[in-house]
Amino acid sequence: MIRNRVTTDRAIRTALPAEAADVVALHARARATYYPDGLPQDGTDWLAAWKSALARPDGRVLCVVEAGRIVGLASFRPPEGAPADTVKLFQFHVDPDHWGRGVGTALHAACVEEWQADGRRTAVLDVHVDNRRAQRFYGRQGWVPEPAGPGDHHLTMRLPLTAE
Repeated sequence: MIRNRVTTDRAIRTALPAEAADVVALHARARATYYPDGLPQDGTDWLAAWKSALARPDGRVLCVVEAGRIVGLASFRPPEGAPADTVKLFQFHVDPDHWGRGVGTALHAACVEEWQADGRRTAVLDVHVDNRRAQRFYGRQGWVPEPAGPGDHHLTMRLPLTAE
């Protein structure tokens, strides 16, 4: 487990269950940027989903806090049916008002540090095919796309966590 990272005005720490509403609000702001017709209304209860993620004993939600406000978050855990040395990044969001300020890079580095400390050898994620900005970000961090499935609206990416 990583220790809380604190810089002059930025801290990276585990998100708290009491912060679920703030997490949901950030999640919605970030997702809205890659849906040209607005967020899909698929019936998902995002508050319940994030409360569940925050309470999972097998997962973590890290957040970046600046000036007392959550401006970035990452949710990860072992994916079902995968090898024990694999971790899946389920959600990774930075408040659009904080893009280009190093929030995502710092949060990603904290995730990788934790995954490596936990003995993970591979990380995987799914990113929306229309979210080119996120795909470029992940590519700069070393993630590699896997072949797409037919008709899938997500791209799977993989990050080796050990030197080859």
